[in-house]
Amino acid sequence: MSDDINNKLPAGKMPQLRVMPMPADANVHGDVFGGWIMAQVDIAGSLPATRRANGRVATIAVNSFVFKQPVFVGDLLSFYANIVKVGNTSITVNVEVYAERNRLEAETVKVTEATLIYVATDASRKPRQIPPL
Repeated sequence: MSDDINNKLPAGKMPQLRVMPMPADANVHGDVFGGWIMAQVDIAGSLPATRRANGRVATIAVNSFVFKQPVFVGDLLSFYANIVKVGNTSITVNVEVYAERNRLEAETVKVTEATLIYVATDASRKPRQIPPL
């Protein structure tokens, strides 16, 4: 059995986002577009970054993005995001995505992992300092 298939979601963690891809998000064979997954990862990663920045953030970099398994229409995706670094104006977030498929058999597969960097911005969309904790 692959190390990406563990039949359960990460223990003790709450997903930032849960979503089920629909036919419009996939090609004619039912494989979900990578770009659609990337957009959802960006949304999930921005949630803890926005909370930590106490306001608006913008994506400035995607340091890594790995598609480990395909995603299919009907998979229930759970996006787990955690902050790994906070700078003066930037926040680095790791995102892991798990697909629950064949829900009668409870198969859970890690399908994607990514690292993104967000910058806190002001009302003029210029970088601003991240407030202290």
